[in-house]
Amino acid sequence: MTLTRRTFALSMLSLSGCTAINSLNNAALPRDTYQLQPVAVPQQGRRSSRSLMVVLPTAPAAISSDRIMIRQDPLSVMYLPDARWSADVPQMMQSVLIQTLAGTERLGYVGAQGAGPIPDVVLLTRIDAFDVTAQDDGTFSVRISCDLTVLRDRDQRVLGTQRFSQAQVLNNDRTETIVAAFQNLLDGLLPAAATWILART
Repeated sequence: MTLTRRTFALSMLSLSGCTAINSLNNAALPRDTYQLQPVAVPQQGRRSSRSLMVVLPTAPAAISSDRIMIRQDPLSVMYLPDARWSADVPQMMQSVLIQTLAGTERLGYVGAQGAGPIPDVVLLTRIDAFDVTAQDDGTFSVRISCDLTVLRDRDQRVLGTQRFSQAQVLNNDRTETIVAAFQNLLDGLLPAAATWILART
């Protein structure tokens, strides 16, 4: 599968106008749907016949949703009223990880649990942040943070654990700007994560 660096870095399944965080309390029907995209990684290094299983990531309940999460203060969680992801965040992250890793053509097989051959290695992912935080100065911080663990399947030996985090500050709260920022963060996070994973498989 050949991946372009950007199809504007994201695929918008439906799009209409903009949505401000200021309208969080407004009724909203229907919700526009956005899908984040995998990232092309240079096809360098030796090809292996090894198989990798990408387990569905774990995440706190507030993140395990198809809604775009907004934190207006440390104790409250809200969501953009008229926008949603194409799948819940753990499923979407699993999909972009699989597609990014498969796109390197460095492994014999990359897939989710329940499909494909018995894996040689297993990738576990814990998502700790996938949200937008309103700042006191009127800006907005978009964050993705996750811990990755690679296991050898036959004996469950941990081959490595690493945290990957990206953040970006925005000057406005337009929905299109927020979604594009999430894609920009994945554009940096996924190549680094793929390189680290491949070095341990």
